[in-house]
Amino acid sequence: MTTETTTPRQVRTASAPPVLGGLGLFTVLLGAALPLIDFFIVNVALPTIGRDLAASESVLELVVSGYGLAYAVLLVLGGRLGDLFGRRRLFLGGMAAFGLTSLACGLAPTAWTLVAARVAQGAASAAMLPQVLATIQAATSGRRRARAMGLYGATAGLSMVAGQILGGVLVAADIAGTGWRSVFLVNVPVVVLGLVLASRAVPETRSQNPEPVDGPGTVLLAVSLLTLLAPLTEGRSAGWPLWTWLSLAASPFAAAAFYAVERRADRQGRTPLVPPSLFRLVSLRRGLVMIVPFSIGFSGFMFVIAVALQRGAGLGPVQAGLTLAPMAVVFFFVSLAGPRLVAKYGTRVVTAGAVIQAVGVGLMTLAAWRSWPDLGLVELLPGAAIAGAGQALQLPVVFRIVLSEIPTARAGVGSGVMVTTQQSALALGVATLGTLFLSLTPELGMRDALVTTLLVQLAGVALTGLLSLRLPRTIG
Repeated sequence: MTTETTTPRQVRTASAPPVLGGLGLFTVLLGAALPLIDFFIVNVALPTIGRDLAASESVLELVVSGYGLAYAVLLVLGGRLGDLFGRRRLFLGGMAAFGLTSLACGLAPTAWTLVAARVAQGAASAAMLPQVLATIQAATSGRRRARAMGLYGATAGLSMVAGQILGGVLVAADIAGTGWRSVFLVNVPVVVLGLVLASRAVPETRSQNPEPVDGPGTVLLAVSLLTLLAPLTEGRSAGWPLWTWLSLAASPFAAAAFYAVERRADRQGRTPLVPPSLFRLVSLRRGLVMIVPFSIGFSGFMFVIAVALQRGAGLGPVQAGLTLAPMAVVFFFVSLAGPRLVAKYGTRVVTAGAVIQAVGVGLMTLAAWRSWPDLGLVELLPGAAIAGAGQALQLPVVFRIVLSEIPTARAGVGSGVMVTTQQSALALGVATLGTLFLSLTPELGMRDALVTTLLVQLAGVALTGLLSLRLPRTIG
């Protein structure tokens, strides 16, 4: 394997295609990890932030949802801009902006300043993350692409678990008296390292036929996502006021308008933000349908188990986070074996992963029922480890399936669509399963509410398994 060093002024020709070497792959995966870690890292710091900045629960919800909404709404646009102006350039710009906004979050003097900085941080993430998958798609092929996609899936899954663990450790450590601020300030030196590496090791790629940005489509996609995600993420803490119901009612109409505008632009020969022709690809369509229930269950579980272990079982943030460590470790190592298993067994690996994950979730449900409130690392270890193995056999493979048939010229928009679907589903998971759990707790008690929510997640895992039966048997 060779590492190719490029400069911003280097021009590639058809005879010298871009190559993503080992150091470049490490760098873009570092860029992929940062936004996902930051989505989860703040959860355990919220109580400390609330006390320090005198923030209400609804404002604290905005610290989380403001980041998630900006991130989800702008991802497809970020992918399109990378296709247009160069993916390496957008990656560098997005990473630099992520570092600056992380610094702004860490130095925020008030709660509302923190909310504004988090929204800007989400926008920076949306500029950076789509370039990761697009660069892998454009600068690798064959076994190297399969390996890179496997590592991307491992990084994504590990980052979502590690974020919650790292947040608890940093808050408890109170480094130099920074308290909760360290969960944001820790990004700054990592970003500096990433920028140095990216300027040397990440090749520039872009679409050979740049397509202009679709203004109406961008606005309508933003409206569609905001009218759906904003009321779901803010409704519970705000007491479900009238605007939440009006927003939810408007969401399908906004989505229909977005589809109509994109379809008309496609027919008229203009370039839509999300070309409807992409959804003619069976692999992309069926892969996206699988990502939704998987991500809803994943993020909903992460939120619910964190709340249950800290509020119900009385664990501290570090103990609660470390309870998930077996899931993270097993996920990482099993996902590394994914490419070899797929080469031998095809996409049947995904179905097997769903069955294994169901066993793991079932064991955790049984542990919660039998051991509550003495629920911790030992009780959850078997189920968490088995569930992590099952998840590792699904997520990286589904990512590969979604992107397998997308042309290199549209790698940015394709990865943007995939990550937007994943991010929106992550937000829906917290909103739906989190709301279910918190609503049931006063009536059923925390143990029964936790068991019920885990059973709902188990149904989602079963749905994912059934959907996997319709996947193409091989990956191109």
